[in-house]
Amino acid sequence: MTARQHLAAMGAALVLLFMGVNLLGQSLLSGLRIDFTEARLYALSDGTRATLSRLSEPIEVTMVYTRDAGRTVPAIQAYANRVREVLKSYEVLSRGMIRLRILDPRPFSEDEDAALANGLRVLSTGGPDPVYFGLIARNSVDQTRVIPFLSPDQETRLEYELTRLLQRLDQPRAPRLAILSALPGIDAVTPEAGYALLRDLEASYSIDRLTPDFATLPDDIDVLFMVHPPPLDAWQLWQIDQYILSGGKALILLDPAAKTAPGTGPFGLGDRQIRSDLGPLMQAWGIQLDSAALADSLTALPIEIESESGRTEIVAHPLFMSIPADLMDPDSLVVAGLSRGINLAAAGRFIIDPQAPGHHQVLMQSGPAPSPVDPARAALDLSAAQTLALYEAGDAPAILAVRLSGSLDSAFPDGPPQARLPDDPLDREWVLAAQQEAGPGLTRSTGAADIILVADADLVEDSLYLTPGDQADFADNGVFLLNALDSLTGGTELMGLRARAPGHRPMARLDRLRAAAQQAVQSERSALQARLDLAQAQLDDLQALLARQTVRQGSGPSAPAGTEEAERIRLTEDILSTREALRGIERRYRADIDRLENGLRAFTLGTGPLLMLALAGLLYRQRRRRG
Repeated sequence: MTARQHLAAMGAALVLLFMGVNLLGQSLLSGLRIDFTEARLYALSDGTRATLSRLSEPIEVTMVYTRDAGRTVPAIQAYANRVREVLKSYEVLSRGMIRLRILDPRPFSEDEDAALANGLRVLSTGGPDPVYFGLIARNSVDQTRVIPFLSPDQETRLEYELTRLLQRLDQPRAPRLAILSALPGIDAVTPEAGYALLRDLEASYSIDRLTPDFATLPDDIDVLFMVHPPPLDAWQLWQIDQYILSGGKALILLDPAAKTAPGTGPFGLGDRQIRSDLGPLMQAWGIQLDSAALADSLTALPIEIESESGRTEIVAHPLFMSIPADLMDPDSLVVAGLSRGINLAAAGRFIIDPQAPGHHQVLMQSGPAPSPVDPARAALDLSAAQTLALYEAGDAPAILAVRLSGSLDSAFPDGPPQARLPDDPLDREWVLAAQQEAGPGLTRSTGAADIILVADADLVEDSLYLTPGDQADFADNGVFLLNALDSLTGGTELMGLRARAPGHRPMARLDRLRAAAQQAVQSERSALQARLDLAQAQLDDLQALLARQTVRQGSGPSAPAGTEEAERIRLTEDILSTREALRGIERRYRADIDRLENGLRAFTLGTGPLLMLALAGLLYRQRRRRG
């Protein structure tokens, strides 16, 4: 065999060996996955693994995806491959408790009818066939849970949605949640009419809505969730007091200046309840909600405003706080791992009595020098400049969220107060019967209390943490509240899944270069803009002067004096040249950024091949020298 034939045979053998190893690995190591991403975006979390290990019955999971129609939408096609791989990982880790099916429904087939009957949504692509891309899961007793459409915009929530779906099928009884709120977005009749948080709660909990005139709390509730509660009478407060003393759990969002509080009148500003408090209950717990709202320059949230010139600018507004991870308790499962921050609006501060009963764990606090703000003004549209003008820096961080646990005393040691009797005879009879059945009540805890209190109710509002349209999280408000509820109900597996960071990796160096370039041209742009404003003002004054002269001289037009006409022409030319200079700055800034981006792309794409060529050249030269 010649050297050439030997080399060809060796090459063919290597190709066959490579193919054989791939086929063998695909069959034997299909469940093995190694995630090299920095945030471990593609590795299943410990919470998911714990859920899969505890599955008590088989669950059939059907991924419905129209492959041919999906190819016309590249984002859907790529995401479908990702979902399929994740589901295969679930199947492998479940040790046979999850049975995965991939269904590709054809038009007008029984499979398509089944997909529609289960509530899957279709995506129209403009072609003859729509795209189905959803999930149907069914347990051994034919209980069904569905994800109607798997949107690529919600990729960061994929593992959370899948694990929650499996939990609901394996444990059909959902935790029971009683909600009391004066905010329309939480007290909405249907989830679709309310905030996004309400829709998340409906998906995970059995909801009981309390009316403002409730006389008793529902039996067997797992958590009492109060968001800016309405004013409560003594009997209602006693009902909550007794629930807590008997070992009940509660998540309570109070506010000194609720910006989302509804009102009457043409602008909704009349008769608003901007403050919520629990009076004697807070005193018994040793926690007081300060009367003032809070501003914090350190954690001020950047927001978009329209400047006087009509341009959109980004300014840091101290009344809107973005609490970073380093101002949260790293030892608390409720807030650990919340990397995107929690956004608050006109929040308050808690003052804790050091002699109070129970254990107080501070979950979240402000920067070191927050300022009190009049709550009546904070509840309105106070601008960033107005807030800074009122700023009086304090000397200590403010407590924004606290967890209270342990044994507590009743706020009503003398027994239950008199119930307020309604006018309706039937309701009156029911309230009287409830009061007679209540008995003397508890004066001290019979079970360990567990209460999470937050000094802001506006954090539930969608615009504080969700982008419009795709409803993607840019802050962890919803994650924080759902984590708190899970912690109170004992379901901690889902906490780490909600806080997973998005897979987008920003070009940090490019962002720094862009900021430097913008800063470099900002001073020149500001000077030219000031010159343009001055010239425009002078031209307006001159034209007004000429108009007055025309009126004094009669209705007929008159030619302006030579000096005035020359000044008008000079100002007009100055304005035109300044505007052209401003446009030139914008073009130069854009060109500089484009050069930076193109240079970085060329470096990123070209470095690898160039290194490989250089390595190949070195190996070739080394072989030539040996030869």
